[in-house]
Amino acid sequence: MARLFFWFLALVVVACGVAAGAYVWFDREVTAPGPLQTATTIIIAPGSGTPAIARILGGLGVVRYPLVMELEARRSGRARALKPGEYKFEPGVSVTAALDKLVRHDVVARFVTIPEGLTSGEAMTILGQAPGMTGEIKDTPAEGMILPETYRYEWGDTREAVLARMRASQAALLKELWDARAPNLPLDTPEQAVILASVVEKETGVAAERPRVAAVFVNRLRKRIRLQSDPTVIYGLAPATGALDRALTRADLEQATPYNTYVIDGLPPAPICNPGRAAIAAVLAPAASEDLYFVADGSGGHVFAATLDQHNRNVAAWRRLQNRQ
Repeated sequence: MARLFFWFLALVVVACGVAAGAYVWFDREVTAPGPLQTATTIIIAPGSGTPAIARILGGLGVVRYPLVMELEARRSGRARALKPGEYKFEPGVSVTAALDKLVRHDVVARFVTIPEGLTSGEAMTILGQAPGMTGEIKDTPAEGMILPETYRYEWGDTREAVLARMRASQAALLKELWDARAPNLPLDTPEQAVILASVVEKETGVAAERPRVAAVFVNRLRKRIRLQSDPTVIYGLAPATGALDRALTRADLEQATPYNTYVIDGLPPAPICNPGRAAIAAVLAPAASEDLYFVADGSGGHVFAATLDQHNRNVAAWRRLQNRQ
């Protein structure tokens, strides 16, 4: 009996030793640097359970033993908290760090940029080509309804959801700037401000000029002088892109379209592009100026004039410069 008890006690001691050794090994394994040699990006699809996630990370060399990752996820109570998404794992990431990343949903940030001055059709083409987004755009938004800027998104986000953020950003910005607008502007609604801002956006790519270009058009509206903006003519001829593959002709300037501000009075009926923050801000807080005219100066900017005589001299100088090129 004593001998039997001795052997039982010995087995218990051995088992405890093995268990203790296994625990020490397990604890070291989940916290030690993993086998990954180079940074790796992995997509965990929605609906993936802990065993599947562990197998994916094991198959791609992120963790050494998938079963260890699965057991640690269950032991730590995180098995049901692992989230799908696109993850980037750095070299040597441990099992614990990998699980932390999956629980925090520390996913790869993607970005899509909509430049200022694009038509909505052009903007939707960019959105439609953004990698990692899902779904299609049901309806192209009207011109001026989205805010051009860079938007963050994640793998699996829908295009409609990103588009909704673009719309919301534009609405919030417009309200903010409209509420703080300069007094006595010849603009009755925020929508009119967007229309004029779209013209300013297409007229100059020089940020410092926008308030002065805006002042020219505001002054013209006050004096009931036609805007005579070439980009509005172009949009009336090519509304899909707002661009021509040729120079404007005199016949173009005389062609009647709803957008030709050489022919119509006041503003066009709708925006001709999606203006950015700076263009909208310029229209709602234009420079203090008596200018009524501007023409290219040959350096990418413009020269301004308050009188027709001065403007004609500026135009003549521009033509001489063109002839020398």
